Order: sequence, then C-alpha cells, then structure tokens
Amino acid sequence: VQNQMKNYKWDAREYEKHSQGQQKWARELIEKISLKGTENVLDLGCGDGKVTADISKIVSEGSIIGVDNSAEMIKLAKDRHSEAIYPNLSFQEMDAVNLNFNDRFDLIFSNAVLHWVKDHKAVIKGMFKSLKQGGRVILQMGGKGNAAGIVDVLSELQTEKKWHSYFNEFNFPFYFPGTNEYKALLLDYGFTLNRIELIPKKMEHAGIEALKGWIRTTWLPYTERVPEEERERFIDIVSKKYIERYSANSKGIINVQMIRLEVEAVKK
Repeated sequence: VQNQMKNYKWDAREYEKHSQGQQKWARELIEKISLKGTENVLDLGCGDGKVTADISKIVSEGSIIGVDNSAEMIKLAKDRHSEAIYPNLSFQEMDAVNLNFNDRFDLIFSNAVLHWVKDHKAVIKGMFKSLKQGGRVILQMGGKGNAAGIVDVLSELQTEKKWHSYFNEFNFPFYFPGTNEYKALLLDYGFTLNRIELIPKKMEHAGIEALKGWIRTTWLPYTERVPEEERERFIDIVSKKYIERYSANSKGIINVQMIRLEVEAVKK
C-alpha cells in the first residue's frame, strides 16, 4: 500500500507559505469538536505542525502527537515547536498506512491529507486500532469533484504535444471519494458513523503569484513530471489557463472551487 506523499520532494518552508487555506479549514474543523482539554490526540498528516500546536493548547491537560511521512515536514515541525513551550506536543515520522498505536487516542484529527493515500483500508484499520473504546475520528480531505477546474486544466495540458511525453503512464494521483463509498469503508472496519458529507469550499488566492505558489507546492504529482528547467513555464501556463476560464473577482482574488469530504465517526 502506498501513500503518494512519500514520492514527492516537499519543500516544507514553501508549503508553509502557501498553506493558509488548509490551515483556515483545519481551524474550522477543530471548532466542530468539543474538546474537554484532557484528551490524547493524534494529528494524522501534521505537516509543519502549526495546527497540531493549536490543538495542543486546547488539550492542555492531555497530549497530542503529530505524525507525517515527510521527514522534512517533521524536522520543520520540531524546529518550530520546542518542548519547553509545548510540553504536551510531540512529532514522529510515520506513514498513515502504517499507524502503530494501540488503544491510545481519544481523538484522531486529520485535515487536507488523506486524499494523497490511494488505498484507505489500511488507514481506516490503523485508525480503529489506534483509538480507545469510545474514541472519535474527525477527518477532512478532498472529496468527489474536488478542485475540478484545476484538474481539468492539468488534464488538458497533459495531452498537448509540448507536454504529453512527460505524462506517459500517468495515473490520477489523488483519492477523492464520494460519501457512499467512504461510508461503506468505515462501517466495514467497525466504525459507527456520526456524520459524513461533501462540503463545497472556496480556496482564495490573492493574484496569479499566489495561485502559482499553491500549484508549485501542492500539485507536485504533475509539476515534478516536468523537467526542472521547464517547470515554471508549465506552472505559468496552468495558472493563466485557469484564470482565463475562471477570472479573478473585482478584488483580484482567484477562487478555486474545492469539495471536501468531512467525516465524524466513533469506535464504539
């Protein structure tokens, strides 16, 4: 079972600059869970650890572990969050498909990560095993139809003469499930479902440079196919084609229509 994120060269610091959208959604997600402050929490796919640190303040009487399979991200998270300031927070390099905890957490939180994993059976099994009885998961990831506008532009470019040779045997790298499909998986592995829904959200970019930054840092399965010397040109064309089709609003904000799958489930 492969977690796609492992295959790409993540520039942790660049990602930090262009991930405000993901962080905003993470904070909205945290507000949906009423935490008492004593919980032990797992942040699955913690990235640079900003959100993990936010949660650590809420569970001041409990603890939180952030895991990510990018060594670079974990290093950045550790550098940014010292034990002296965050005594109940720790970070570990670990893959979502190989969680090795037993009956340990009251809550597993995951935001904007799990669409990178193609086969969710191992992830769901691992989450179930990692939770205490009565423990909960709250997840948000790309859902069916997510970022369709960007995906369409990228798919068209792949077939163009200039670029197509770089995309031989290219497979769509993400897993954007619908509710029925994901519900069935969760139930198969023993979870009781509280809520599952597809939620449309806008990702806002303040101008073309911000849009390019997001494409450069998050659409690596596509951009890394293109040789380095042509990559910026490719990113530029993707951005311009997208803006031609979905023009910026009067304030110069470029919106990308996203669709998120949000899940709350319990290990009863």
